[in-house]
Amino acid sequence: MSTLMNRLSELCVMAAGPVWNYPERMAEISRWLMRFFVLVVLVSVLLWISQQPVFTLRHVQIESAGDKDLQHVQLAMVRSQVLDKVQGNFFSVHLQDVKKAFEALPWVRQASVRRAWPNGLVVSIEEQKPLAVWGKAEQQKLMNVYGEVFAGSITELDENTSLVELSGPDGSSKEVLRLYQKSSAWFKPWDAEVKSLALSDRYAWHIKLSNGVRIEFGREEEQAKGVLEQRVAQLIQYWPQVQQKWPSRVDAVDLRYPNGFAVRIVGAPVKTIPPSIKVENRTEQLIAFVNHDDQRSEELK
Repeated sequence: MSTLMNRLSELCVMAAGPVWNYPERMAEISRWLMRFFVLVVLVSVLLWISQQPVFTLRHVQIESAGDKDLQHVQLAMVRSQVLDKVQGNFFSVHLQDVKKAFEALPWVRQASVRRAWPNGLVVSIEEQKPLAVWGKAEQQKLMNVYGEVFAGSITELDENTSLVELSGPDGSSKEVLRLYQKSSAWFKPWDAEVKSLALSDRYAWHIKLSNGVRIEFGREEEQAKGVLEQRVAQLIQYWPQVQQKWPSRVDAVDLRYPNGFAVRIVGAPVKTIPPSIKVENRTEQLIAFVNHDDQRSEELK
C-alpha cells in the first residue's frame, strides 16, 4: 500500500513540475510535435497540388459499353444536361454524382465513370435497346429488352424501326414482356409475329398477330399450368381446317373455353360467345363461332 502511495506522489510531482525537468518526457513530446508538423506540411502540399489548374476537368470521353456505337446519346444533350452538373477537379469530382447525371438521360440505361489522368473522365454508356412501344396511344413510352419502361422519344427512332405494341397496368411491364416472349414462341409454326399484346387491369390478356388475327387468352392465373399451351397447340392443330372453311375471314379467336375455342368471322357482329357458355357440353374438340345471323356451335369434321 505504501509503495502505491509513493508512486502516486511521484506522478503528481511530475505533473505539477516543469516538463523540462524530465528529459524522457520532453523527448516524447518533441517526437509527437515533429510528426504532427510533418503531417500538416504534407496535407498542405497535397491540397495545394490538387488545386492547380492542370487538374481542372477538361475532357469527358464518352464511349459505348457494347459493340455498337451510340445512336441516341448525342453530344449536345450531354453538354446541356450533364456537363454543367460536373463539379470539382480530377481529385474532388464525385463519380457517383456524374454517374447519376448520365443515367438521368432518357436513352442511357446504365453508366460507369472512371478518372483519366490528369484532368479527364471516361464514361462508358449502355444505351437503351428499344423492343416495344409501351402504353396507350396518348401516353406511349418505350420499353427495352429487359421489360423496363424508359422516356426515350419515339420520334428519335429510325423510320424503318419496327416495334411491337405492348400495354398493361402500371408496374406490369416485365410480366407483359414474359407473356410476349411466350406467345411469340407459340405462333412460330404459323410464321406469324406478335404485333401487339395488351394486359387488362384484371390481368386478362390478348394478342394481335401479323396475319391480322386477334387471340384472347383470359386470365393466366385462373388456369392450371400448361393449359394455355395445350389450347394453343389445339388451335394450331385445327387451324388448317379453320382456314379451309373460312379462308381469310377469321377476325378473332377466343381460347377461354375448356373443350374448344371460338372464332369470330370478319363482318360478324362484335358480340361474341361468353366464356361461361359450354360448347354443346361435349368433350371432343369443338369450335364455336359467330356468323352474321346468329350464334351457334359447329364441329369440324
